Amino acid sequence: MAEAAAELLERTARRDAALDELRALRVALQAVPPAALRARCSLRPAREQVSTCVSILERLLQALEPLYVIQNLREELRKGLAHPEDSVKILSMSQVGRIVEDSAAVTEILHSPELLREIINCIGGEKIAVAKEAIRSLSRLARSQEGLQALFGSLLGDLRAVMNTSDVVRYRGYELIVEISSVSAESLNYCANSGLIPELIGELTGEDVLVRATCIEMVTSLAHTAHGRQHLAQHGVMDRISNIILGADSDPFSSFYLPGFVKFFGNLAVVDSPQQICERYPVFMEKVFEMAESQDPTMIGVAVDTLGILGSTVEGKQVLQKTRSRFQNLLSRIGHQAKNAPTELRLRCLDAISSLLYLPPEQQTEDLLRMTESWFLSLSSQPLELFRSISTQPFPDLHCGALRVFTAIANQPWAQKLMLSSPGFVEYIVDRSVEPDKASKDAKYELVKALVNSKSIAEIFGNQYYLRLRAYLHEGPYYVKAVSATAVEGAE
Repeated sequence: MAEAAAELLERTARRDAALDELRALRVALQAVPPAALRARCSLRPAREQVSTCVSILERLLQALEPLYVIQNLREELRKGLAHPEDSVKILSMSQVGRIVEDSAAVTEILHSPELLREIINCIGGEKIAVAKEAIRSLSRLARSQEGLQALFGSLLGDLRAVMNTSDVVRYRGYELIVEISSVSAESLNYCANSGLIPELIGELTGEDVLVRATCIEMVTSLAHTAHGRQHLAQHGVMDRISNIILGADSDPFSSFYLPGFVKFFGNLAVVDSPQQICERYPVFMEKVFEMAESQDPTMIGVAVDTLGILGSTVEGKQVLQKTRSRFQNLLSRIGHQAKNAPTELRLRCLDAISSLLYLPPEQQTEDLLRMTESWFLSLSSQPLELFRSISTQPFPDLHCGALRVFTAIANQPWAQKLMLSSPGFVEYIVDRSVEPDKASKDAKYELVKALVNSKSIAEIFGNQYYLRLRAYLHEGPYYVKAVSATAVEGAE
């Protein structure tokens, strides 16, 4: 096939008359009225031709080095990005993606202002895949000093013009700005000095609640970096968000943006200090508890997610423990939701419970082990049976969610003792027949691995069960025991 393709390409390149034929065709077409051309042409064959050309070009371009593409096909790339057919735009943008990832080629594109403008214009296109690739490419270009200077110098006007075309495109522009800002403090300074970061932050206090809900997600992404958090703190953004949460009770539309504002502080607590965040912004914790204690499934889900995030660290667990009986009562509600709520909320509860109960081996002090045990027992009158009943239901997601809860506590001695004392529980763990699909088999294997790797398992489970667990681990998650058939004389 390779020889045939090469021969075909060579034959095409050797056609001396090809250019003459094209010139003759051009002259002929100029002489034909448009109405007559319209009658002879149809859209479908044209699209089929474009599709065929795109397939051929895609294959050929992959054989070329990115540096060659940008040096020799610069204008073709620019035209491709402006082409009315989405398939051509996607092909061109994929080549831009190759170029920006190549250290030798990336600098070349910065010397092509017209091409850069077309990439910026792609942010405003209807094709989301093209817009996302444009954002990624521009973000990658802005990692260099030259790229930053270009984007926030001569090209800033083009970016602003594109962002002003619609709300959706404005959000895409903000997404680009946040990605660039997250690279370094210097990048953030460029974005801030351009006025785009202040505009994004200003959207949080605007009248449009849907805009608030969208922009808080981007501000949350900005807070994932230390320099981003420092910038937000210096400009009073945390205090502003805290005040909005405080006044949410009097806002009938707060349900649109409140989940995002609460998630902001939940994520902030994990990357910063849970204790400091909760002490400095007490309205955050109070609102999380209010949402978890409400009857609104949407608010309950957000609160459960936030508690899971907050309780994923030991410091966060200790913050929750300080609330004493209120959190213990809340655990009982979460356990009830894990059993009785709609499936999506049940899954979120199971994930949060896993996060709250997990303790790394090096952090298993007596106090923390007593705490996780008390939390587990607060979930239900018979918590082990509760999760075991969920794990035997014919719903893979719930099945795996319950197994993850067992895995979270599997390396804690008190949990191992509970498992051993529960009739048939160890047999259930080593029984491969109850796992119906790959995800379930993998989840069960992780549980077995967590048990085997625990220092206390051999002493608590005893040698017989310990060896069975080790054999399970050694055989892997998908082991199937061979069934031998004995031949009997005379049997058919």
